[in-house]
Amino acid sequence: MKILIINGPNLNLLGKREPEIYGSDTFEDYFAKLQFKFKDVELEYFQSNIEGELIGKIQEVGFSYDGIVLNAAAYTHTSVGIGDAIKAVETPVIEVHISNTHQREEFRHVSYISPVAKGVILGFGLQSYDLAIQSFLE
Repeated sequence: MKILIINGPNLNLLGKREPEIYGSDTFEDYFAKLQFKFKDVELEYFQSNIEGELIGKIQEVGFSYDGIVLNAAAYTHTSVGIGDAIKAVETPVIEVHISNTHQREEFRHVSYISPVAKGVILGFGLQSYDLAIQSFLE
């Protein structure tokens, strides 16, 4: 099983950015825990602040990987292009968010990813990623 986790803009600042919302762990530290927990899964991680790079990575792996766990961050609410990329590939995508976006600003209630994703997990902190990986294993 080969799964790619893709994180969008500003998620490279996890551990520093708004810890009251996103926690105090870096994603790299959490990713190491995921790799330890899911030893039988080939996990990879990609992060970019650039929309086109996220689209390029989805297209690159979208016909050969077993799953993509995507936290498009702010692009969730603005990127028709990322939604179109997900529609164009065969690999299923689980949309994740660390916070419950429906408890935040109104503009965060709209997702261009949800309608084309296999599923959506939000509001469980970093554990949202863990739940998404588990969904591919069942």
